[in-house]
Amino acid sequence: MASVSALFGNTARRSMVQALRSSSRSVMPSSPSFGSMRLMSTYYTPAHEYCKVDGKVATIGITDFAQDALGDIVFVDLPEIGDEFEASESFGSVESVKAASDVYAPISGKVLEVNEVLTDEPALVNSSAETDAWFIKMEMGDGSDAEVGELMGEDAYKEHCEKESS
Repeated sequence: MASVSALFGNTARRSMVQALRSSSRSVMPSSPSFGSMRLMSTYYTPAHEYCKVDGKVATIGITDFAQDALGDIVFVDLPEIGDEFEASESFGSVESVKAASDVYAPISGKVLEVNEVLTDEPALVNSSAETDAWFIKMEMGDGSDAEVGELMGEDAYKEHCEKESS
């Protein structure tokens, strides 16, 4: 009998812990930050660039929506390591069989790394736009936290794409 009550007690405690965890998830801000350091979060521009922020480094590329609209990607032009860009400034371009499009920096910063794979395999953007086919990694500038605050979160971006598609 004692083992049955211990089992139910443990189950009740686990259920309570799970309930607290899931309720705390719903009240967490979508872009948690501690001072000037942000936890890993992804943000989007209305022009369909994404910005994955991890601390003070942002990984930037075009979204799946953008690559789908462009069609088969045949060329990607990327900046040099060390180049600096302001938010909304063009840092490169993408060419497809349908069109060419500039790619804009969602935030201000300095280029730390360039995805050289895209030089030889631009079509990777079509199959892995938001993962392996990132364009650049930037060290976020001093004003970047405010710039990130102006970008869309995942839900707002999905809504933006739905409006644009209709």
